[in-house]
Amino acid sequence: MTPQAEWLRGMLLALALVMTGPVLADNKDDGKLTNFLLDNGMEVVVIPDHRAPIVTHMVWYKIGSADEPPGKSGIAHFFEHLMFKATTNHAAGAFDRAVSAIGGSNNAFTSYDYTAFYETVVPQALEQMMDFEADRMRNLMLTDDVIATERDVILEERRSRIDSNPQAVLGEEVDATLWQNQPYRIPVIGWMQEMEKLNRADAKAFYDKYYTPNNAVLVVAGDVEPEVVKVLAEKTYGKIARGPDLPPRIRPAEPEQNTRRTVTLTDARVSVPNFSTQWVVPSYHTAKPGEAEALDLLAEILGGGSRSRLYQQLVVKQGIAAEAGAFFQGTMLDATNFTVYGAPRGDAKLADVQAAVEAEVARIASEGVTSGELEKAKDRFVRSMIFARDKQDSMANIYGATLATGGNVRDVEEWPGRIRKVTADEVRQVAARYLNLNHSTSGYLLPQTQAGN
Repeated sequence: MTPQAEWLRGMLLALALVMTGPVLADNKDDGKLTNFLLDNGMEVVVIPDHRAPIVTHMVWYKIGSADEPPGKSGIAHFFEHLMFKATTNHAAGAFDRAVSAIGGSNNAFTSYDYTAFYETVVPQALEQMMDFEADRMRNLMLTDDVIATERDVILEERRSRIDSNPQAVLGEEVDATLWQNQPYRIPVIGWMQEMEKLNRADAKAFYDKYYTPNNAVLVVAGDVEPEVVKVLAEKTYGKIARGPDLPPRIRPAEPEQNTRRTVTLTDARVSVPNFSTQWVVPSYHTAKPGEAEALDLLAEILGGGSRSRLYQQLVVKQGIAAEAGAFFQGTMLDATNFTVYGAPRGDAKLADVQAAVEAEVARIASEGVTSGELEKAKDRFVRSMIFARDKQDSMANIYGATLATGGNVRDVEEWPGRIRKVTADEVRQVAARYLNLNHSTSGYLLPQTQAGN
C-alpha cells in the first residue's frame, strides 16, 4: 500500500492518460465490454480477455484525500490500511492468506480522488474475491487497538517515504504553493500533526459515509464472461444495502493565479540539482471540449519521451540536461497541473536547463507545432494506449479511474477519435493560454553547497 503522492507520479507517467484507451478489439476470443448497475447502485464494468486464465478484480470507491474533512488529512489513506483488518466474518489477514494460497496477488492504493482495492487471481477464485471485498465493504471491526496499531504504521510510512526523502518533501511544499485553495494542496498521506490525532470515531464516520455500494465501481477484467460476473456480483455485492445518497463532490474552487512563486529546498543528501515548473490547467473533467486532449498532446510533443522537443534539444543536441520532460495529469476530478522539469548534466548549470525548457514552452506558445510532429505524437499516444490492452490490469485501471472521477465508458471508447481531431493551432492555443510563466510555481532541489545561489 503506497501513498498516492508517489503512486500517481509514477503511474501517470507510465499510463499517462487514464482517460484513454479503446475497448478491447473484437475477435473470436474476446467479447465486448459490458457495463451495468446493480439494484443497490454499484456500477459494474466487465472487460473479457480470454488470452490467459487470469482475472483482475478491482473495487473503486469515489472517495480520496481531497474529500477529507478539514483537519483530518490522511484519513482516506489510513482507511485503505484499515480495510485489511478483521471483519465480523474473517480474521485479520485471512483475505491476504486466501489470495496467497491460490498464487494470486492483491493490494490497494489511495489517490486524491479515489481509493481502489484489487486482486489478480485465477477465474475460479473470482467469487471468493467478491465475497471478501463485499464483506469488508460493511463488516469491519474497528477497535481502539486496531486504530492505534495501524495509525503507528502510517506515521512510520510518512517518516520513511516523505520526511526522509528531500524530493518528496519538496514535492509536498510545491503542491501546497501551487494550490492556493483547492484540497489537492494537502498530501494524500496527510500532515503528520493531523495524522497523529486520527481516531476510531473519525474512521467509523468515514467508513459509514463513503464505503457503500452506491459510491463504488466494480471492474472485472480477464478470462470471464459478463453473464457470469453479473450473477456473482448480484450474489455478493448485491446483497449489501444501498447507502445514503452522497451530495455532489463540490470542493473549494481555485482562485485566479496571478503570481510567479518559487519553492527552494537545499539538502546535503542531494548531489544533482533539479527543478520543476507547474501550472494549474483544466482536467478532462473540467476542460472545454478538446482542451484536455490538446494538453495531452502538448505534453507528449514537449516532453513525453525520447522523441520530444525537450529531450532532443536539451539532452541530445545541446547536451546540457541529464533529464528533461513534461507531463499532464489529466485524470483529476477538478482542475489539475501541467509540469515541466529538468536536471543538468556535467558542468551545465540548472539555470541554463530551466532557461532552455522555458524557451521551448514559449516557442510552442508563439509558433505552435508542425503538422508532422503533431501527427507523430497522435500516433505514439494512441498506440501506447492500444499496447495497454495487453495488460488486463491496465485496462481495469483505465476504466476504473475514469468512472471514479466523473467519466463514463463512452469517454474511454471515444478518446482516440477525440485525440485524432486535435489541430496544431489548438495545441498552440492551450500552451499560450495556460503556460504563462508569470502564473506558475517552480520548485528547486539543490545540494547544500548551492545554498544562497
